Amino acid sequence: MSLSFIQSERIEISFRKTEMIKTEMLRVFVEVARAGNLVSAAETLGRAPSAVSMTLKQLEAHLGQPLFESERKSRLTALGAYVFEMANRELAHFDRTISALTDFASARRGEVRIAVVPSFAMTILPELVLEFTANSPNVRLDIHDMDSASIHRELDRERIDLGIVSDARPSTEVKLVELASDHFGVVMRSDNPLAGRKKISWKALSEAELIANPLCERIDEATLHTALESARLRVHNTTTLLTMVRAGLGVTLLPELVCRQADSQITFRELASSVAPRRIDLISRARDTPSPATAAFAEFLIERMTERAGAFL
Repeated sequence: MSLSFIQSERIEISFRKTEMIKTEMLRVFVEVARAGNLVSAAETLGRAPSAVSMTLKQLEAHLGQPLFESERKSRLTALGAYVFEMANRELAHFDRTISALTDFASARRGEVRIAVVPSFAMTILPELVLEFTANSPNVRLDIHDMDSASIHRELDRERIDLGIVSDARPSTEVKLVELASDHFGVVMRSDNPLAGRKKISWKALSEAELIANPLCERIDEATLHTALESARLRVHNTTTLLTMVRAGLGVTLLPELVCRQADSQITFRELASSVAPRRIDLISRARDTPSPATAAFAEFLIERMTERAGAFL
């Protein structure tokens, strides 16, 4: 019989022995080693001394050598000292792992990737995030603000878990929940001549310097579309759009929610004609089972926004 075969056979036998060592055996051994006697360790473990003694004998049988110098269990052997050090380290790692798994499963730990339209990100989201993170400090929220079209693309590419968008279209690929809605109106600098009017007509708007943006292009109004086609500026980012308005470069159409955090330089006026409200929707991938943290955050958003129902109409 070759030496290599003998060595491999020994390794296999050793593996068969050690793979039978259970975590509970190591816990019992560590507690006995700390206490220095069976009785005290048994009290701490809530087990009978005879059961603790039997567990130690099973562990020693698996390892093939004694762990204590005497039956009094007050002094470790060299192997016992080594096992004590290794067992302490591995049990701590095991406990951390179990804790992390439990936390993840119960939504106390994890990461939620979210993309949000700027109007929601600038106004409502901060206070919601503050409340959620206070109750779930180990859940990380990775938040991006972008336009609705980009959010849909990021969701489809699985780069985000949740999206908060404007007027999402029903789809078999996307799960959709309405969070809120708000009205469109004309946004302008406070010293603009239109600011003196209570409501703005389409004709008055078409005669003003109009700044186009993706949101107002969704409004089904022929006069508006004609004005948008001749607009010299088209701005996608809401922050930049408000900066352009503040600079006096023109007026634009935006949902009222966008202007809630604007300064006194910005004025919002209602339209003389009724326009379908802008809907704010929470979207996720219909085919996926969300992580516990993602599901918890989505449930939290829906619950809080339901409590606010009607606040934006």
